Amino acid sequence: MLRKLLKHEFRATGRVMLPMYLILLVTAVGSNLAGRKMLNGRSEVLDTLGVIVIMAFGFAIAGAMLMSFVLMIQRFYKNLLQDEGYLMFTLPVSVHHHIWAKLIVSAVWFAATVLAIILASLIVAFQGGFLREMLDFFSYLFNGLRLLKAGEAINGTVYLAELAVLLFLSLAAFSLQFYAALSAGHSRANHKMLWSVAWFFGFQFALQFAGSLLFIGLGRTGIPDMLNFSWDISPVAAIHIGLLFSIGIVVLYGAIFYAVTAFFLKKHLNLE
Repeated sequence: MLRKLLKHEFRATGRVMLPMYLILLVTAVGSNLAGRKMLNGRSEVLDTLGVIVIMAFGFAIAGAMLMSFVLMIQRFYKNLLQDEGYLMFTLPVSVHHHIWAKLIVSAVWFAATVLAIILASLIVAFQGGFLREMLDFFSYLFNGLRLLKAGEAINGTVYLAELAVLLFLSLAAFSLQFYAALSAGHSRANHKMLWSVAWFFGFQFALQFAGSLLFIGLGRTGIPDMLNFSWDISPVAAIHIGLLFSIGIVVLYGAIFYAVTAFFLKKHLNLE
């Protein structure tokens, strides 16, 4: 059933995000042409048009980032917390499936937005010698990778995998902050959005306070000093430990908000 929910979510959100990406790429092509053909000082009209096109590209980047964020909140709010919620919660689907469908789709669109912005930036920078420089760079990179030892290649691959996992989990945890606040706020009978905002800032204060207490507590135990002087680890292992530790922190952070979201959706959701 999760697959059907994901299919429905991607269809609903794709109608918004895909045209946004198309606008972003079109304005990127226009900005490239404007930089090469219009902004040459020969015509005031062309210079003005070139500036307008480049500004449109900037607005398209901001719009894509903002839309992915707004859509993440809007889909959860309208689909589960408003009138549609009456229908969604009558489906033979658990609350966890609803949450995971929203999480996965939001994280995918966040990542897709980053990739679209990178691609658009490359289009803007593309010039006559740009393709040759890119091919030379990848050729140099490929030759360098061929010289790596097996252990170095494996470590590099694992680094990329850990970074990808950390990115995905960070995006999911970011979404869960808002899901938890909205779910808690909509357990109230009145002023639900106001309560949601209050819950959001309350969560942030509680987490920062708990983090500060944890940091102070660890400092007083002397554990950081003990680790610095007694552990003899290589830089490669240190990077792995740092990435895995970051993943663990994000998982804990997201798990807290996930538990809050599931609790309020199951026990205290007020759709009236």
